[in-house]
Amino acid sequence: MMLSPDPQAETDLGSCWAHSDPETVLSDLKAGGCLSSDEPMDDSGGGGGGESGKMMIIKSLGQGGAPLTREEKRRRRRATAKYRSAHATRERIRVEAFNVAFAELRKLLPTLPPDKKLSKIEILRLAICYISYLNHVLDV
Repeated sequence: MMLSPDPQAETDLGSCWAHSDPETVLSDLKAGGCLSSDEPMDDSGGGGGGESGKMMIIKSLGQGGAPLTREEKRRRRRATAKYRSAHATRERIRVEAFNVAFAELRKLLPTLPPDKKLSKIEILRLAICYISYLNHVLDV
């Protein structure tokens, strides 16, 4: 939904996306007032952010010239190396915090020998038993 006070503008802009040719879409956008005709639209690096207007429109269109859905945009963003690297870093930090929490819980549990290596499930089961034991001691 466009936030235009003119309802005719919405129908005009909606017809821009009916074309599959990016050149036609570009000229329709200029005619509809979405783009000014004085903006540089060649592939020589004009426009904002180092990308030309043509490239930005082409990237925003899916197969057959239709606009990309939210899911398609998300999928493309997640496919970039920068996103994967950032995601891997976040996951590594999360796993490290998880392991630190288990190590702290492990230090609180009595075992023989005290330095015995326990799996995460063993730590959880031992913690449950130890909490039950402590509750029993308090009740007596």
